[in-house]
Amino acid sequence: MEYQYFLGFFLLLLINFTLVSAEINGSVLKMRGGTSSVQFDPTSVTQLSWRPRAFIYKGFLSSEESDHLIFRAKDKLEKSMVADDVSGQSIESEVRTSSGMFLEKALDEVVADIEARIAAWTFLPVENGEALQILHYQHGQKYEPHFDYFYDKVNLERGGHRIATVLMYLSDVESGGETVFPNSEGKLTQPKDDSWSHCAKTGYAVKPRKGDALLFFNLHPDTTTDPKSLHGSCPVIKGEKWSATKWIHVQSFDNMESQTEDCVDKNGNCLFWAKAGECEKNPAYMVGSEEFSGYCRKSCKFYQASSGIKSCRSIRSHYQRTIGYNEIIILSMACIGNLAILWYVSCYLAKL
Repeated sequence: MEYQYFLGFFLLLLINFTLVSAEINGSVLKMRGGTSSVQFDPTSVTQLSWRPRAFIYKGFLSSEESDHLIFRAKDKLEKSMVADDVSGQSIESEVRTSSGMFLEKALDEVVADIEARIAAWTFLPVENGEALQILHYQHGQKYEPHFDYFYDKVNLERGGHRIATVLMYLSDVESGGETVFPNSEGKLTQPKDDSWSHCAKTGYAVKPRKGDALLFFNLHPDTTTDPKSLHGSCPVIKGEKWSATKWIHVQSFDNMESQTEDCVDKNGNCLFWAKAGECEKNPAYMVGSEEFSGYCRKSCKFYQASSGIKSCRSIRSHYQRTIGYNEIIILSMACIGNLAILWYVSCYLAKL
């Protein structure tokens, strides 16, 4: 009998020392990390789809929190922009007709608490998230179906791909304004009556309800992009729509390492030479060593294949993005696994 109690006690200690610990009070989980803590209710979360992976959290925000975000943003709205697929620059486009703005991270206690709650729910660090974007859609305004992951190299340099998106609804909408997933595998099985807009009937859709939060993943667990995460905001038919978006990256979005003099080209022909394979043929000159800074390290970051020297942050970033994301998955599954094992052992001991 004694070994069962020892095993149960050991598992309790194991959970206590995970990176993010949890206290269960009724149906509420209190997640602790460092000196901060935040509460959320996992029983309020419902799985909507596995392809894409999408979940809805009913009542994620209180009415007061929703109103506070609108109050902070309403006098600072500008026309919404999109990222150019080639240059990565923000440009105007008719595919997105809303207005919006970004709230500074941890702008106040309310914003900081919301950001911490998002991190606890998603198991993704606060520092990996962009600032909250507050969006306002008036009659007829929309955001046509798009992906939240990137096609350009510029945006990938800061935190890698957006692994997940949390979309919080700050207001009810009388008609229209649904979030739609045209490529979702569940689009044909979701029942829809006349209360849904024509746009919403083109895919699996979620109606905006004040306080609810929609979480969906833009990448597969193996870090490849998920084409089924294509999504859009249907036109508002009646009323107006307010929402808040938190984009979360694979790596830290806050602590981007700056480019140093070790990661620049010192010759105008570097890009041409790199394409010709000189990074591998002449690494001493092109890349250099730990003691000597090469002349073409910036260009070689894209073409270097065999050299073991990877002093440029950009050369390391692809590896770090992949490994970083896998570590997140492993840690998350470890926490879930520990809880499952503890539950099993507790049930077993209760029968003894």
